Amino acid sequence: MSLSTEALFTAALGLQAPWQVKRVDLSTADHRIDFHVDCTANRLSCPHCDLADQGIHDRVSRSWRHLDFFQYEAWLHADVPRVACTACAKTTQVSVPWAREGSGFTLLFEAWALTLCKELPVAQVGKQLRVQGHRLWRRIKHYVRAARAKDDMSEVRQIGIDETSTKKGQQYITVVHDLPAKRLLFATPGRDHKTVLDFAQDLQDHGGRPEQIEHVCMDMSGAFLKGVKQAMPEAAVCYDRFHVAALAGQAMDEVRSAEFKTDAKAVSEALDELEPKTRRSLTWAMRTHHGRWSQRHIQAMHVLQRTHLKAARAWRMKVALRQVYEAATQAQSEDVAKVGLKRWISWASRSRLEPFKRLAKTLRKHWDGVVAGMLQARNNAYVEAMNGLLQQAKRAARGYRNTENFIAIAYLRMSKLAHLPTSPFEAAQPRSQGVIRRCL
Repeated sequence: MSLSTEALFTAALGLQAPWQVKRVDLSTADHRIDFHVDCTANRLSCPHCDLADQGIHDRVSRSWRHLDFFQYEAWLHADVPRVACTACAKTTQVSVPWAREGSGFTLLFEAWALTLCKELPVAQVGKQLRVQGHRLWRRIKHYVRAARAKDDMSEVRQIGIDETSTKKGQQYITVVHDLPAKRLLFATPGRDHKTVLDFAQDLQDHGGRPEQIEHVCMDMSGAFLKGVKQAMPEAAVCYDRFHVAALAGQAMDEVRSAEFKTDAKAVSEALDELEPKTRRSLTWAMRTHHGRWSQRHIQAMHVLQRTHLKAARAWRMKVALRQVYEAATQAQSEDVAKVGLKRWISWASRSRLEPFKRLAKTLRKHWDGVVAGMLQARNNAYVEAMNGLLQQAKRAARGYRNTENFIAIAYLRMSKLAHLPTSPFEAAQPRSQGVIRRCL
């Protein structure tokens, strides 16, 4: 049985009575195809009060951009009825089944645009779809807002809090992740204690309770700690071990940099036996785990450790702190963690290296959280990885116009929102060999 062109496209577009395609116009010169859809009913239910069998007041001409038809830009056109209701005395426009009210795109086109925006910069998606970027941003924000409104946070128990930059300068957003579920829960401008209070309110709005949070992993920000104590006083605070290691690395770099600048002659004499290339690799070797050293790095570090330079002592202190963490993690003993950390803090306090003396004071001030970070298997590695992906997306997009756009992309890509539109291009089910033989 053959179908007419109009009936074929009516079925392809998924239209049902009273909607049907009445005409198809193809312009190869303009690379465009237009589907003219008609509503065949003369009486409809009132969209406002659902009273059936109401008369049509008039029809309003509307157009929507649809998914491309092969290489052609596709558009849907329809004269949408407005129903004059005798019960509620309102004249209301009927909703069309293929698009949101007020949108100039079909639902399938918007779903495909969001799918692309999860992987590509919005400007690039707009160029491929031949759509202005600001129109795509409006769709992203609409669907993210709608999906987050339905998001369930009632099972959240362990969170990680961190900050990431939005632009150059002191412009940051605070991000909160669900560590076991590996998804973004909340993002907001700023990095003060109020951002944590805002998260607690958002958690309640999505079915969760601040008092149910058992564990918070974060850096040593005083602002974050203040917010956690106010909003989630029952939560155990754990300072991320990678953040502590980064602080030790920064202290080592301060010592090395200051010594190499102020005592350049003494440094040059101490490292005189190293070749220029090997000497230049010394900084990289000091910052890197010994398992990744090349032969040149091993040679440079061997010479450094036979000197009396402050940089050599700073490197040994950094490595010693890492060993304290490894011993505590392996033993899973609070006593081992406390003894090892106490000895390291005592050594750092007497080291006469100001950066490490400051670090020792910081660790002593945050003692409980640091010890918990040694024993707990939880850390902010996933949060840091997601921040890296956000920064990568920012660089690919050449930056975002405002913080609102940055946060919208963060939710779209990292929140694992269950109520976002899915891609319209699902993989087709393969036909069986029997079906193929019958077709042949």
